[in-house]
Amino acid sequence: MLTVRPATPSDDPGLTRIDALTWTAEVSPAPPRPEPFLDRTAVGDVLVADDDGAVAGYVIVGAAPPAVPAHDHVRCIGGLAVHPGHTGRGVGRALVDAAVARARESGGRKVTLRVLGPNTRARELYRRCGFVEEGVLRAEFVIDGVAVDDVLMARHIAPPVG
Repeated sequence: MLTVRPATPSDDPGLTRIDALTWTAEVSPAPPRPEPFLDRTAVGDVLVADDDGAVAGYVIVGAAPPAVPAHDHVRCIGGLAVHPGHTGRGVGRALVDAAVARARESGGRKVTLRVLGPNTRARELYRRCGFVEEGVLRAEFVIDGVAVDDVLMARHIAPPVG
């Protein structure tokens, strides 16, 4: 049975493995990272999709930069990945829904994310989860000699203040 729960340090090997299995230039402008996942990501910012004890995916959700009081209502999805053996089973949707719920529970009113233009599968998932494109940074990255757009997406989860 699939559940989404907060990550624990014991999830690190599974999280690191998912990162290694899912990294491509289509999903990240940064090079692959060999160090353990939780050495570079705060465990408290990670939710894990648990499929009968197996780490099936993760989402990183936390405060969105910049860290100023006027921006305290915004949360950010800073990464999402699903183990290739668990795709097509609703894991991504469950993770996004859990991230939005966590954002709401922590007082967030808006959730933002950035996704590379060629990553149409992720963009479609986010659209199905209620996110809309708010902007495009044209040719923001050059990956393997190709200009790649950075798409800004957001979902309002509470009415704006004021």
